[in-house]
Amino acid sequence: MSAEHDELRRLLGGYLLGGLDETDTDRLDAHLRDCDDCRDELERLAPVPELLQRLPDAQRTAGHPAQPPISLSARPSPENVEGLLRRMRAERNRERRAARVRWLAAAAVVLVAVAIGVGVIRTSESPPPATVLPSAQLVTAQFEAAEGSGLSGQAVLTPKMWGVSVALDVTKLRGEGPFLCEVHNAEGKVEQAAVWGPTTSGSAKVIGASSFQLRNVRSVSVADTDGHVLGTAQLD
Repeated sequence: MSAEHDELRRLLGGYLLGGLDETDTDRLDAHLRDCDDCRDELERLAPVPELLQRLPDAQRTAGHPAQPPISLSARPSPENVEGLLRRMRAERNRERRAARVRWLAAAAVVLVAVAIGVGVIRTSESPPPATVLPSAQLVTAQFEAAEGSGLSGQAVLTPKMWGVSVALDVTKLRGEGPFLCEVHNAEGKVEQAAVWGPTTSGSAKVIGASSFQLRNVRSVSVADTDGHVLGTAQLD
């Protein structure tokens, strides 16, 4: 901004109060036609006359002696105009900050409500989960109980890059736990795939794993804590 612009801007208070001489009034008239900032400032200064009229009442309330009302035709000093401008700007900044806080709080409430609404809509309108069909790669083997065991159920084996996943669904588990699931491969090697404790119903659904590839697995067995085999599921 130029020095002339700053000088004319300082005259806005006097211009609004009608206290400028003809020369300064003409200069400011011409400046306001081309300066958006000063026009905005003049609009913000609109309450100045009313504030000045209230100053005597405010001083009496504060205990100061009464003074005659300020004449709107009097030309205020540059110091008074600048002081009033600073107070008005500070008040306007406080109002803007308060309005911004209120707006942010309202926006937060709206965002939370929208998020909840979207969650409700998605929950209520989302289609039911698709039925998972058995994969052609899955291998299901039925358990044959060892003598005196009574174990029944099945083992579902799923091939993985790292080996095989073993899902057990067995009933009539007898004996002392913990129970062991072991996977046997074609070379006679054995890996422990899962361990679990006893249940009151004697039934268990357990998922375990082995590093053996599915093509090399020959059987899956379940044994009690003493190593007694309760049942074996043979793979074809």
